[in-house]
Amino acid sequence: METYYNGYRRIAAALRGERPDVVPVMLHNFMLAAREAGLSMREYRGDARAIARCFIESVERYGYDGVVLDIDTATLSGAVGVPVEYPEDVPARYIAGNLPSLEAVDDLHPVDLLQHSGVQVWLEASRLLKKHFGDEVYLRGNCDQAPYSLAASMRTPEAWMMDLMDPASQERAHRLLDYCTQATASFIRLMAQTGAHMVSNGDSWAGSDLISPRLYREFALPYERRIVAAAHELGKPYFLHICGKTDRILADMVSTGADGLELDYKTDMRLARQALDGRAVFIGNLDPSGVLAAGTPKLVAEKTRELLRVFAGTPRFILNAGCAIPSTTPPENIRAMIAAAREGL
Repeated sequence: METYYNGYRRIAAALRGERPDVVPVMLHNFMLAAREAGLSMREYRGDARAIARCFIESVERYGYDGVVLDIDTATLSGAVGVPVEYPEDVPARYIAGNLPSLEAVDDLHPVDLLQHSGVQVWLEASRLLKKHFGDEVYLRGNCDQAPYSLAASMRTPEAWMMDLMDPASQERAHRLLDYCTQATASFIRLMAQTGAHMVSNGDSWAGSDLISPRLYREFALPYERRIVAAAHELGKPYFLHICGKTDRILADMVSTGADGLELDYKTDMRLARQALDGRAVFIGNLDPSGVLAAGTPKLVAEKTRELLRVFAGTPRFILNAGCAIPSTTPPENIRAMIAAAREGL
């Protein structure tokens, strides 16, 4: 009997290493979805029903398979006490650290994430989307920052990098990472309870554009592995995203045990094809700005087909941009991307 495919089943098949009827598409498009719904980022981030409406309308508009529920990269930071700015038209951002030195790690206490209004909105939006889509559209509940990047926000990225170069600071650095792992894992558990099909994190401050592979392996990789294990204990697949060129740490990222890697356009797609082969799903990696936002529909279709050719031999592939899609992206470019995926090669 012929299998019936919907968005959920397409992405679930890719995760199992089975080929669906067409290439699945999962869009990291929260900024675009908000703009197309007529909402500012301030209006979007503060209202779970508005967030759900944005994605429901976006799926109806474009017909893609998987929603990436995202809000910003500062919610977890705010929940653990980092000062956060909430602009009108761009996602929230942290503006300072809350640990003046690593000695302050001694005074940290676990936080109850449910006491933070931003976390509550994020979770409620996931519940609303799962109630609406059921198992028709795949729901990926992003859970903000992985431990390394959360630690960077608490110290400031500059101070954090200096901490890691000081042998006298490294014991406390690992204690801070333990603390951040607990916070990230708590968000994973809460998101899993909403019914989201999958959970994910970004760890962009850990990318090899910013730190060496040696530092990544010592201070980011072990904690990413713990988060993947936490997701799997809850029965949820897990995706890891790192911005920038990740060629030098691809094998390490695969070793986290993540079910999929969402990789930026700077990463060599052919190298990624080899590194992930049979082990993890590749998600990406069209250039969100230079191609999707600033390119023509013709260029988008050409770049999409180029990516499809590289991954033609594996079902472990989900088409997406390499990072969050800008709010200025023309609708015809999204349609060109999805049309190329539906046509195949």
